[in-house]
Amino acid sequence: MTTKNIQACVLDTETTGVKDPQPVEVAFMRLDGFMNPVEPIFCQRYKPAKSIEFGAMATHHITDEDVKDCPPYTDFLLPDDITYMIGHNIDFDQTAINACGKQPEVKLICTLALCRKLWPNTSHTLSAMLYKLDMPYAIEHCHKAHSAGDDIRMTYRLLELIVKEIRALVGPVNDFEGLYQLSEIARIPTIIPFGKHKGDDISQLPVSYKRWLLEQPDVDPYLRKALSK
Repeated sequence: MTTKNIQACVLDTETTGVKDPQPVEVAFMRLDGFMNPVEPIFCQRYKPAKSIEFGAMATHHITDEDVKDCPPYTDFLLPDDITYMIGHNIDFDQTAINACGKQPEVKLICTLALCRKLWPNTSHTLSAMLYKLDMPYAIEHCHKAHSAGDDIRMTYRLLELIVKEIRALVGPVNDFEGLYQLSEIARIPTIIPFGKHKGDDISQLPVSYKRWLLEQPDVDPYLRKALSK
């Protein structure tokens, strides 16, 4: 199969930890056309330049010893034919692979943001969403969570369920650009997540507070969009 029509991948990383993460495992599944998975998936472990934090080990069960003979993490490079990169909290995964060195420019589609928009009053972890939306699948697969190779398969299943829900609510979405635009909308918060107005509707914030926040240099770009409306 040629790769010229492949524009997207579902990607997941396991990392050294939350702060300045470096990948210890990267997996991705190419999608041919819109939603057709391409086998085999890519899954590779890497040796980071620093020790894996114990909290991270407790999550993915990969130790420094497990990766001591693996290629250095700086070897990872996302294929340059990928236009859209999809994941659950994909910003974190992008941070991790960017630590490997310069990567191709891609558009990010976040299944976590889409879940928060579509199903606001529930837990939004990958496993929780699968238990909510496809109990038989979750029972069979979610005990494997936190292996990058298994997580991308679960994320792909969640993506299928998200697309199904979007189609039921707003009509056809048949390409990644449409899904990307919906993901971008879903990322814009409606509730302020911190500070003295934490939990308040952003549209009801005092104008003076909005102006003050917009003057801060490190405001999240999606929060900035919400404040600027």
